[in-house]
Amino acid sequence: MDVTPILDNLNDAQRQAVTLPNEPALVIAGAGSGKTRVLVHRIAWLIDVEGVSPNGLLAVTFTNKAAAEMRGRVEQLLGIPVRNLWIGTFHGLAHRLLRRHYREAKLPQNFQIIDSDDQLRIIKRMLKSLDVDDGRWVPREVQWFINGQKDEGIRPQHIDDEGDPDKRQLVSFYSTYEEICDRGGLVDFAELLLRAHELWRENPELLAHYQRRFQHLLVDEFQDTNAIQYAWLRLLAGKTSTPFVVGDDDQSIYRWRGARVEHIHQFQKDFPGTRIIKLEQNYRSTGMILNAANAVIANNMGRMGKNLWTDGVDGDPIRLYAAYNERDEADFIVARIRDWVDQGNLRAEAAVLYRSNAQSRVLEEGLINARIPYRVYGGLRFFERMEIKDALAYLRLIAHRDDDASFERVVNKPTRGIGARTVEMIRSYARANACSLWRAAGAIASDELNGRAANAVLSFLNLIERMARDVEHLDLQDKVDHVIQISGLIEFFRKEKGEAGETRIENLNELVSAAKGFEPDPAEEMQPLDEFLAHAALEAGEGQADAWEDCVQLMTMHSAKGLEFPLVFLSGMEDGLFPHQRSVSDPNGLEEERRLCYVGITRAMQSLYITHAEQRRMHGMENFAIPSRFIGEVPDEYVEEVRPKVQVSRPVRSYGRPQTSVAQAQQAEMGVHLGQRVRHGKFGDGVILNYEGQGPHARVEVNFETAGTKWLVLSYANLDLM
Repeated sequence: MDVTPILDNLNDAQRQAVTLPNEPALVIAGAGSGKTRVLVHRIAWLIDVEGVSPNGLLAVTFTNKAAAEMRGRVEQLLGIPVRNLWIGTFHGLAHRLLRRHYREAKLPQNFQIIDSDDQLRIIKRMLKSLDVDDGRWVPREVQWFINGQKDEGIRPQHIDDEGDPDKRQLVSFYSTYEEICDRGGLVDFAELLLRAHELWRENPELLAHYQRRFQHLLVDEFQDTNAIQYAWLRLLAGKTSTPFVVGDDDQSIYRWRGARVEHIHQFQKDFPGTRIIKLEQNYRSTGMILNAANAVIANNMGRMGKNLWTDGVDGDPIRLYAAYNERDEADFIVARIRDWVDQGNLRAEAAVLYRSNAQSRVLEEGLINARIPYRVYGGLRFFERMEIKDALAYLRLIAHRDDDASFERVVNKPTRGIGARTVEMIRSYARANACSLWRAAGAIASDELNGRAANAVLSFLNLIERMARDVEHLDLQDKVDHVIQISGLIEFFRKEKGEAGETRIENLNELVSAAKGFEPDPAEEMQPLDEFLAHAALEAGEGQADAWEDCVQLMTMHSAKGLEFPLVFLSGMEDGLFPHQRSVSDPNGLEEERRLCYVGITRAMQSLYITHAEQRRMHGMENFAIPSRFIGEVPDEYVEEVRPKVQVSRPVRSYGRPQTSVAQAQQAEMGVHLGQRVRHGKFGDGVILNYEGQGPHARVEVNFETAGTKWLVLSYANLDLM
């Protein structure tokens, strides 16, 4: 049999993986090393050369797009249709199983799948029917708890509340939610996987049937599997199937979503004799970019270990720019993108990556001012984000009580006991009396509502009036800060567990920074708040290009995984921002941040810029920032520092390496320098922001991660230098 077409255009490591004998295999596929090609050719090899029936293969991917691409490429390679091939996502394959075996799965034949929004609405109705304090029990937190337990394969009756009344209440919600779904024949996404696992575990004959059928299991992005997904695969594989998994422990960046990089190591224990093959030849990036990525990720412990290389060009060094502040950073990035386009390149070939989506605001502003179209990939533009629109609605309402759209948006957000029936009564009164919702609410609160509803409405009206009085004489940024705090939005989103809640709070804090940086137009005869609100509305309505338009791509580093661009900017590379503040003191979290940095670096094909700001406005305050420790992990020979055209007096940075420029003699005498990380016995870790005095009277100002900013006398502080 001529196997040449299947092995054409494969390198030695890829060919070795594709032609492995039937034994468990773990393929460690580095970024840009052709892992999809290996999976596709492995399937074709098994069918065309090994004579395996397409019905005897099961291939799992993480997105429907990847599944469709894999199926299409297999058909193209073999020249025959493979419709019977089980290729799909975990959820898609679980759904297929449950449809075929709904009786054994204890489901009605016409069970309905509900998405995340449907699930949240059910939980909201459930909490309302239970008459619990919806200020304390946030629906999204309850949803997060339920899905988290399902992802671990745990039903409510198996959860130990450990004597914790809050956990006991969450378990009760989980149990009630299950009853609601069972009555309605509803299956959420997490339930698909858990129910499919239970289907096999509780039906040994059915499991044996599928184990005999699927002798070959192929899994993509194995490092992203969570507990229930891996348990499902392990159960199906049993002792007879041959799992062939492809992944990269250096690109495991979804720990917060339940993914466990440990599965790569566990796989070798669960399947003794596993063959390990490493794909290290990269077909995407230049040698300089790969050398930088290798150097950074080498600082992580417990890796499988690999070294990306290319037989292509070394390319340009990584260009490093130290901006004075976030606006200088944005201006630099925009100027480089303009140069890129002027050289005849496409805007869509340029991507700006950031750790937190709150960083996009200043970048968006710079692109809008430069009239460069852009898209926020996988997300909304800053002023279109839910939490920002919530805060702006409060601000509009304190400025203009008759703004009906703003009234409806925040009348019960955060939840304050003003239900849909009450809101409809307010609407009806407003229509009948041709007045605003604000006026209608005041009228019916006195005459038509019962005690509880009336008190809730009056409480909201009084809140708005009180906020308006409080901020009357404050500066714009203080107005915004006061409103997002007193409205309860910060506390509301703090209860939303996981990355989503933290991101929303970061965005609200960024709104305060936007207000501080806002410069009213003297020609406009408007109050600063009104002008700022108009500015926000206008920015929300322009600048973002259509999907088909040639435009710059803005995205978080998480969103960038799987993508590649000729020109990439890693922006905001500062300790506390990237790596994120919450991960700095957590070894596992810091290693995941480093993997995320590795992912960011390896998105670049030709040119990579790394930027950081020496001052960054956060929550309306100018904060002294220090370069990300990840910058210091890139060897000097791969870096070229880009100097600003106009020199600005600024503190010197070391990027984790010895300082080479002029340092102030006073700092040297004190043995410390601005931006240095220190540790205090009582206050913990911090960064030196300022200093004053000499000799025994010398003092330093330290911004501690948990204790805030404090002035300390050096001779008494006993600071450990880090």
